[in-house]
Amino acid sequence: MRAVDVIDKKRRGEVLTEEELRFLVEGYVKGNIPDYQMSAFLMAVVWRGMTREETLVLTRLLADSGERLDLSGIPGVKVDKHSTGGVGDKATLVVLPLVASIGVPVIKMSGRGLGHTGGTIDKLESIPGFRTDLSVAELVAQVKEVGIALGGQTADLAPADKKLYALRDVTGTVESLPLIASSVMSKKLAGGADAIVLDVKVGDGAFMKSRSDARRLARLMVEIGEAAGRRTVAVLSNMDQPLGCAIGNALEVAEAIGVLSGEGPFDLAEIALALAEEMAVLAGVAATREEARHKLRQSVAEGRALETLRRWIAAQGGDPAVVDDPHRLPQAPVQMPYLPKKAGFVAKLPALAFGLAAMRLGAGRETKDAAIDPSVGIVLHAKVGDRVQTHRPMFTVHARTEEDALRCMRELEAVIEISDDPVGAPPLILARIEGSETLPHTHLMEAAREARERAYVPYSGFAVGAALELADGRMVTGANVENASYGLTNCAERTAVFRAVAEASPGAKPEIRAVAVIADSPEPVSPCGACRQVLAEFCSPDTPVYLGNLRGDVAKTTVGELLPGAFTGAQMANVRLQDKEA
Repeated sequence: MRAVDVIDKKRRGEVLTEEELRFLVEGYVKGNIPDYQMSAFLMAVVWRGMTREETLVLTRLLADSGERLDLSGIPGVKVDKHSTGGVGDKATLVVLPLVASIGVPVIKMSGRGLGHTGGTIDKLESIPGFRTDLSVAELVAQVKEVGIALGGQTADLAPADKKLYALRDVTGTVESLPLIASSVMSKKLAGGADAIVLDVKVGDGAFMKSRSDARRLARLMVEIGEAAGRRTVAVLSNMDQPLGCAIGNALEVAEAIGVLSGEGPFDLAEIALALAEEMAVLAGVAATREEARHKLRQSVAEGRALETLRRWIAAQGGDPAVVDDPHRLPQAPVQMPYLPKKAGFVAKLPALAFGLAAMRLGAGRETKDAAIDPSVGIVLHAKVGDRVQTHRPMFTVHARTEEDALRCMRELEAVIEISDDPVGAPPLILARIEGSETLPHTHLMEAAREARERAYVPYSGFAVGAALELADGRMVTGANVENASYGLTNCAERTAVFRAVAEASPGAKPEIRAVAVIADSPEPVSPCGACRQVLAEFCSPDTPVYLGNLRGDVAKTTVGELLPGAFTGAQMANVRLQDKEA
């Protein structure tokens, strides 16, 4: 077997076998396949996608490339938690002691941050004395004694993924759902947990900018977890503005302490509770999410959650006194408040801009080896929807110098928006996806709904969106585009199909696995005759078609049912043959 043949096969959009994928992964880890060939393979995956089966196999191969943690010696159901990352995301610092306080054993491997603010390890190491370089044996022993332990990711955990991710990071091949999902889930499977809760961030400060892409990623990761025998649940949460109020390592630790004390920002507390209740149910310490939430709130009220945090910090060498006196955490020498130039309602706090501003203060890393200053960052005093006044600080910059603070203020002043009219607070939880979900059209409908927003309909005002799922796992969308000459108007379904054809390899015909169409209609929208004929050209008669409206009504049919007796290419060939014979 040759690497070039496997690369070429994926470049042509064909499905790789388990043996071919194993050849690539094992060969790359051993050094038999060079970076330039693996880069070519990764780019082929970015362009051609992977089927569900290929993604499952790749995940398993990555997980099996190193050691798998054996947590069987820890009593109870072990539940892991993963976040796709965002600005001000310190939920792990709240969730872990919270669930441990009600009897859920927690052992977690975390990493450092690159860009924005620091990772979970960086935040915890802002606590004086806290150490994260624990061996697996130390982690297991600590969970048995304290109920909770967190350490840095070991080099032996999914080493193939570590090597592949480093390559993806420098070859423009990070943005691929199969590659993202297999990377995340390979580490979760190797981590040895019995169940997994995923926090998939959506929005400006998240890796997934659109809800449809986030839903697709979440569904794929849930499928991988369930296929591997791990009960898996994903929560989609909003990251259009920073989570909580603190952005910066020590500042975020202090905020997490506040939430566990029964105080702290509402949005952080709600996200933490939503994730913690999922973990509690998966661990079997609560029968329902409602029961879990009651137990978790009771633990906070009785001080058990805070005491668990205190014991956790002490067990890993940190100063537990920071729980009672957060001022013992590193403090920035300059703390400068920003007063807004106008009064009104906060309309926009772009998460990414705040994350980058905090990074430039020293709270995050621009390069892998850059040092982090745990004391610096930004603390918000108002969130989207809140009223602000010119004599009250909107946020405070914690910086090393006055010059740094003033530069940060100018940077953020250019991106925040204040409205004269009231602004509603954005939703926190956008969706929940679990392994028992049996609605294959959900992600398609979400993509079609998003595509509909890009429709060009100045004449009818009737916007339609369509989405196609291809056999290689990719999603292609389209919207209707009108013209003053109505006959030149193109429907959403045909826009999507023609786009799929245009993006296919030369001479290749896209293989459409499912279709979704949505519009603001009383009943689920139905394709016109021209669209039905085009779908019949590129789909099999039994290809499922999901027709919906904005109210959530969905009707399922097939291409064959939409156009029985469709005129086919075979009939056209027969006509040509008859013409030739005549």
